Order: sequence, then C-alpha cells, then structure tokens
Amino acid sequence: MDRRVFWWSLLLVGVICVPVMIAPERGQQALDAVLGLLTGQFGWLYLWFAIAVFGFLVWLGCSRYGKVKFGTEQDKPEFSTLSWLAMIFTASIGGGIMYWGVIEWAYYYNDPPMQMNSGSVEAAHWAATYPMFHWGFTAWGLFCLPALALAYVYHVRKQRTLRLSDACRGVLGRHADGWIGRVIDVLFIFGLVGAAGTSLGLEVPMVSGGLAQITPLRPGMVLDVAVIVVWTLLFGVSVFLGLQKGLRRLADINIWLAFGLGAFILVMGPTVFMIDTFTNSVGILLQNFVEMSFYTDPVGGSGFEEDWTVFYWGWWISYAPFVGLFVARISKGRTIRGMIAGMCLAGSAGCWVAFGLLGNTAMFYQIADIVPVADIVRSQGNVAGTMAALSQLPLGTIVLAAFVLLVVLFLATTLDSSAYTMAAVSSRELPRGVDPARWHRVFWAVVLAAVSIALMYAGGLEALQTLSIITAFPLIFVLALVAESLRRWLKADHGGGGAAGVAVASDSSSEAVPRSESPATTEEPRDDRPVAATSE
Repeated sequence: MDRRVFWWSLLLVGVICVPVMIAPERGQQALDAVLGLLTGQFGWLYLWFAIAVFGFLVWLGCSRYGKVKFGTEQDKPEFSTLSWLAMIFTASIGGGIMYWGVIEWAYYYNDPPMQMNSGSVEAAHWAATYPMFHWGFTAWGLFCLPALALAYVYHVRKQRTLRLSDACRGVLGRHADGWIGRVIDVLFIFGLVGAAGTSLGLEVPMVSGGLAQITPLRPGMVLDVAVIVVWTLLFGVSVFLGLQKGLRRLADINIWLAFGLGAFILVMGPTVFMIDTFTNSVGILLQNFVEMSFYTDPVGGSGFEEDWTVFYWGWWISYAPFVGLFVARISKGRTIRGMIAGMCLAGSAGCWVAFGLLGNTAMFYQIADIVPVADIVRSQGNVAGTMAALSQLPLGTIVLAAFVLLVVLFLATTLDSSAYTMAAVSSRELPRGVDPARWHRVFWAVVLAAVSIALMYAGGLEALQTLSIITAFPLIFVLALVAESLRRWLKADHGGGGAAGVAVASDSSSEAVPRSESPATTEEPRDDRPVAATSE
C-alpha cells in the first residue's frame, strides 16, 4: 500500500462527504454556483477538448503507430475478444446505460435544442439522436485516451505502478513520483469515489422501484439498504476473486443477459419503428456531428449545451481515468488500433443498440398514445417513466425482472472494477500478472457502499455528483498531459518508421526501448505468474 495516496484519498473523501451530509442544501448551493461558473464560462473548453481528443485518436488509429502492441511481439491477449469487450463495456458504462436508456430521449422531447417546439415531430427526431451523440464516439474517445497512455507505459515501458500520474510521466518526468503525481492520484481516487458512489445511490431507487412492482415488497429505507447490502456482497465477492474468476465472469453474464433481453424487445416490441428510428437517428447524427459537437446556442441562450453536452463531457472526463486504468490493465497483447476500435466503435455501437431498443420502444408508446412516458418522466420522475414503459411490453413482469437483474449486474461490474482500480492506484507496486491485495480491493468496495448509503439518506448525492463533474475541469489539463506524454513516447520509441519502428522489442532486447526518466520505470524480470495471482 502506498500510504500517501491511500490516507490522503481517504481523508479527502471524509472532509468532503461529512460537511455534505451535515448541511446538504448549503453544500449543494455552493457546488451549483461553481458548476454554473464552469459550464457557463468555460463550456466552450469542454467542447473543444472533447473534439480535439477525438481527432487525436483518429490520427493515431490511422497512423503507423496504430500497429504498436501493448507488450512484446510474443504476448497474446489475456482475455478473449468478447470477454475483453464485455469487461470494457460493463466497467465503463455500467448501470448508466440501463438507467438512461429508456427515458433520456424524453428530456430532449420535452425541452428540445435549437429552438424546436416541444413535442413536435422534429423534436422527436432529435430526441432519438442526441442520446447516441452523448454516448457515442466522443464519449468513448475521452475514455480511450488515458487507456492508451497507461497501457503503453505499463505493458511497453514496464512501469511497476498503474496510476494516472504514470500516464503523465512523459511530460512530468521524475516529478510524477513527487507531490504533483500524488495530487493527481488522490484527486483521481476522490473523483471515482464520488462518481461510483453516486451511481450506486442513484440506481438503488431504480432497483427498489422494480422490485416493489414485481414483488409484495414496499419501497422505502429498509428495501434500499437491503439492495445496497446485496449489491455490496455481489461486487465484493467478485472483486475478492480477481479479474479472471470474478470480474470476467460477471461481465460475460452481463453481456449474454443483455443480448437475451435485447433480442426479446426487438422481436416483441415495435420492431419496425425501432429500426426505422434507429436508422433515421444514425443519419441525423452523421450529417450533423460537427454542428452538435460545437453547438453553444449563444444567441438563443437555451442552456441546452450547458445542461447536457457540457455536463456529459464533464461526466465522461471524470470517469475517464478510472476507465483508462482498468482497460490498460486488461489490454496486454492488444494494439493501439485495436483498442481505439474496440472502445470507440464497439463501445459506441453497444450504447446505440441500447438506446435503439429501450429508448425507441418508450418513444413509440409516447407517439402512439399508448403510455405518456415523457409526461410521466416530467411529473413523476425517471423511475416511474422507466417502469411504465417496460411494463407495457409483452410479459411485462418478466421483462421488468430481467431489467432489474441487468441493472444490478451492470453496476456490480462497474463498482467491482472501480474498487479494483482504486486499490491499484493506492498500491506501491503492481507487477504484471499480479492483482492488488484482496483486503485492499474489498476495502474500497466497502467504502463505495458506505459513501452511497450515508449520502443517500443525508440528501447529499446530488452534491457529490456535482462535485465529481467539477473535478473534471482540472482533469482536462491532466488529460492534455496524458496525450502529450503518449505522443512523446511513441515518437521516441517508434519515430524511425518502417516495420522495425512499429514492432515492440521482445524481452530479450527490451533495453533497446527507451525508458522514462524515472528510476521506477527500469526493466523488471518477466513475471509469468497467472493473472489471478494476488500480491499476498
């Protein structure tokens, strides 16, 4: 355990969470003021940064650097492609796609962008398109950038730690091991506790509401706590078992259950409407991608950009270091081009399919005057709108049960990987093939559950969610350092071009690969222990 990162992270979580629990309204007002300042005055920076990252990844994937492998020429991927993609998708998106997949369109339908009339045909077209934009290429590009840099420094340059500060080592040099690096790592853990803990707290009512509708159980504090306890046990056991035995299997179950539920909705739901609307949305998105990426509405002043696009980019940025650390850990043997395609293309496609099935089904019920989903969301909230839409499907009770189970498993995988990543960041060393200590992984799983329970009943979840978005602002500059570090490493290691410049040196000739300035990045003996081995 790295005591500096561990204790300072824990202290920061306590210092922020306790005041929020004691005075949630006052804390929320202060945080809302800061968030309003950032999104209102610097919203353009979020937009420019997001599109710059996307452009950088397009260049990187199309360049000769795309063939660079994370590891040696002989290294093979540790996980099958399906399991690898499943772990990336479930860890990155988790229950968020289930929470918003059914009802996000309703917000854009009720309050559309570009001065459209609420509830109009044009608003419906864009309402089905904007979720695909906010969960598409740009969002996954923000996830992918730190994953590339961390995978490179860990698997190619043989760094013995796996931290966000390591991804900045190409620019910071030895200062990555000093106080600057520790500040970056502490802020990362705090932001992840806020983001993951908030996700747990926000999605508990979704699970409780579903259980109350399909069982005799009554929603309330007792049911909420029971849900969190079961959730904690589930991802606590998974994180205890490690990557191979725990998280990989949980991710595989997630994906197969999602495939089954998706196939059922496609066949038994409004099939033609779903496919037509999906096709129409893809066309609108591809035709208007640039406009949507830079839309600020300075004259109309609707606030749509601040409320949604800037907010989403901040949310993805706050999650990006966590996703990057986790994806880097499981991507040995993959290439730069393969990671970009797997995250930006396959990840986007998974989100698009989810919105195409769940969101378009709910929209059909609204348009056909079967269930006023948008009105229910406006008047009764997200959980009521989701339950009303899913209950309308054939075998609605079974669909609800499968949906609730999928939310539980999706978020359990996200929290599992969150605890694993926090343990990795606060570990002094993490040799290849070795997981962080089991007690360490389980400890952070318990912290996530404790934070979510405490804040849920203190009314401070919204404050913590807002704070996690605020932390995305300094992370913009950290991720800029990450991009520059990766560029410098690739230029130094593979600047000669040609096949020889692309292939990564094998272990027998690894000294030919330049290392970073820090003594911590010196070559280590090859560790052939199985992935499931732990540091005990």
